[in-house]
Order: sequence, then structure tokens, then C-alpha cells
Amino acid sequence: MNKLLKITLGLVATAAIVSCNQQASTQAEKSPSAATTTATTPDPTDKIAYVNSDTLSEKYQYFKDVRTKLEAKVKKAQSDLQAKGQAYQRELAEYQQKAATMSASERQATEERLVRHQNDLGRMDQNASTSIAQEEQTEFTKVYTTITDHLKKHSEGKGYKLVLTYSKTNPAVLYADPKMDITNEVLDALNKEYKDKSAADKK
Repeated sequence: MNKLLKITLGLVATAAIVSCNQQASTQAEKSPSAATTTATTPDPTDKIAYVNSDTLSEKYQYFKDVRTKLEAKVKKAQSDLQAKGQAYQRELAEYQQKAATMSASERQATEERLVRHQNDLGRMDQNASTSIAQEEQTEFTKVYTTITDHLKKHSEGKGYKLVLTYSKTNPAVLYADPKMDITNEVLDALNKEYKDKSAADKK
């Protein structure tokens, strides 16, 4: 196989915008002598937070399990193709050694067989790459959906209006106050949910 799909970690590289069911507004009390009303500015850490996607990809067990499974499939596909490729090379080398002593009809039949073998290798390469790419998309979409569903519930409980993602490898956010980082609490909850689900599935 010339090239198989590289496992990527970009599933959580876009911002997840979460709407909260409850909206709170604070209005300052009017003073009898005051002619104007001043609104209290809400604490931005109560409305916007972010999750470090690098940390999720490294420590979220569900993500790690999916990545490990896909990497194993890539390795097996490469091994299978390599074995068949070596068999083809041996067959080709044998033909090259014996070609001079073969009749014209034998050479033609052998060459046609070698061409079919080579085409089979090409199709095997393409099919494996396509299959793994499709499975990768399906599996990581499930991971992404699990994360965003959890963030929606988490944000509704905490009152966040917007949850961003931060990554050193894809710095769409140039700076984020560490006080707004909710990665660890989200990661702990996600890992607990995944552990509980895995235990239930084994029963």
C-alpha cells in the first residue's frame, strides 16, 4: 500500500456554540435621587468558556480507544498488502529468470497473470484506504457528537452561552484566560460516562 489515511485529531477543532435555556439579566436598583439606571456587567467567565482539544485527544479514553482501533486496522491492512506485494515480487522475479526459456504463449500467459496480480494489488490498496477513511469518519463523528452533547448539558447547567475550543496546533483562539478553561471538569465527566457505558455494555 503506497499510502493509507493518516489518523487525524481534528474532530474537536471547531467551536461548539451552545445555547442556554435560561437567561439571566441583572438590573441595578434605582436610587430615589438617581435619574438613570445602570446595568451590572455580567462576569464573562459565567458566559464563555473553552475546552483544550489537545488535552481531550490525549486523555479522553473514548477518543484514545477509537484511535487505537483505527491504527490497528491501518497496520493490518499495510501488513496484508505488504505480504501480497512480496508474493508478487517473487513471482515477477521468477518470470524474469525463466522468460528466456519460455515459449511465446507461456510468456504471454505469465505476463497477463502478472498484470492481473498487479491490478489486484492496486484495487486492494484503494479499497483498504477507502474503507478505513469511511470508518474513521464514522467513528470520530460519534466521538464528536458525544463531546458536543455533553457540552450542551454541561453548559445549560453552568450558564455558558458559548464554549470555544483551543489547540496549540490550530490556534484559532490566540489567547484564552485560564480561568475560562473547563477542560478538566469536562474531561472527568466524559471519561466517567464512557467508563460507565463500557461497563454496562459488558454486562
